[in-house]
Amino acid sequence: MQLALRAVHDSDLPVFYRQLNDPEALRTAAFTPKDPADRDAFDARWRTIRASGAVLRTILVDGDVVGSTAVYGEPGEREVTYWVDRAFWSRGIATAALSALLAEVPERPLYARAAADNAGSLRVLDKCGFRPVARARGFAEARGEEIEEVVLVLRD
Repeated sequence: MQLALRAVHDSDLPVFYRQLNDPEALRTAAFTPKDPADRDAFDARWRTIRASGAVLRTILVDGDVVGSTAVYGEPGEREVTYWVDRAFWSRGIATAALSALLAEVPERPLYARAAADNAGSLRVLDKCGFRPVARARGFAEARGEEIEEVVLVLRD
């Protein structure tokens, strides 16, 4: 398996849209758009993100688009995010992709958030050096209810 990150291309967006509409992945991620099937809202969101100065990368495995990862937000409050196609879960791809992104973006601190019951994402963040600093409650659109989330920070 050969993993690479590259800049996001327009041709990646239909793949990201399909990945975002996987019901099991949505439930696991929890904090998602209100209506992931709204293609116009999806496209508008990506236009905003791409214009924001965020560091956006497409995750490739053996040349195929399998997800995305990013650092976004205001300096001193920047967060990481990642999404990997469910067909590729449990292969170390999210960990490898996030590690590669962190090597590219030396800025610290960086923050992350994950649903408290999302063991896979919490494991990825732990392997990449993020440490829990708080717990919060937030409305999870994908679950239609307020749930607990873990706030993590990477300082070094």
